[in-house]
Parts: sequence; structure tokens; C-alpha cells
Amino acid sequence: MANEELIAALRDAEAVKFGEFELSHGGTSSYYVDKYVFETDPTCLQRIAEAFAERIAEWDEQPTLAGVALGAVPLVAVTSVETGIPYVIARKQAKEYGTGNRIEGDLDAGEEVVILEDIATTGQSAVDAAEALREAGATVERVLVVVDREEGARENLAEHGLELESLVTASDLLADAPEDVDA
Repeated sequence: MANEELIAALRDAEAVKFGEFELSHGGTSSYYVDKYVFETDPTCLQRIAEAFAERIAEWDEQPTLAGVALGAVPLVAVTSVETGIPYVIARKQAKEYGTGNRIEGDLDAGEEVVILEDIATTGQSAVDAAEALREAGATVERVLVVVDREEGARENLAEHGLELESLVTASDLLADAPEDVDA
């Protein structure tokens, strides 16, 4: 069942916008879930951390958390505080200065990691993060997202040995949307 409190928090924060929007993968959509709105709203962040913590508690193993820079860093940080589980940050590319790390934080070879993400459309940023984490020696099999736009991320992730779990889907979020909006 969808997390009704989270859906209400996302709607109350006006994180769901309607109109015509270009998405990061180049497609367009009649709605947009603004991660920066929900990632900077304390009520949304708290609800997300609680929902992620509840989901993770259901698993047999408590994996290290990983967030994709920059978007998922607030999510992984609040979830780490909520659960007491450490986290790492996966950069899109190694930085050109300092340590030059692509993975920031303590990560041991063989460690089980779950990637936390804000929104999954194609899932490509999570695939890239999983590849970087795997190269660093981690075992990565799951991606946990706030919103699955239901536009192919699940299938793309599956092709890379990753299972997608979402707190809510676009269908859940748009259940009472204006009639001219397609989920």
C-alpha cells in the first residue's frame, strides 16, 4: 500500500507540479516531481526518512546506505540519522582534486549496499552509482527510491542486476490529479 502520509506531505509541499516539463533524460512530461522542493522541506524529509527506515527494517540484512550526489545526499543523510546505519556518497564522476574519490565515506570490500534515490525515471543514475560501488568492492542489489515514475527504471535496473523498490509510484502520487495529466 502506498504511504499515504508521504503522499500527503509531497502534495502539501507542492512538490508535484503540472504543465509541460523537460526531463533529465530528454523526454517531456505533463507533470514534474520537484525533488528540490521535497528535499528541502523538513516535513517531507522526516516522512521519507521514516518510510525508508521502515522499509530497510523489513530486510534480513541491514546494508550500508548509498546516496547519489547531489540529489540523494539529503535523503541518505536523514535516513542514516533515522536508522543509525552509516552511508556513503556515490559521485557521478571522480573529482579532479583532493582524494579524487568516486565513493565518499567508509566502504569495505564485500559490503552490502542499498542505493537511495529521489526519483526514478530511467534509473540510469542509479545504474551508474551501482557500477561505481561495485568497482569499489560493494555488493549492490537494490535501489530504494522515493518516487518511481513508472517509465522504465524498473526494467533498466533489472538488466543490471538491481531490484527497484519505491515508497510511492507516479500512479499513487497522481491518483487525484487533474484529468488531463497522464501518469
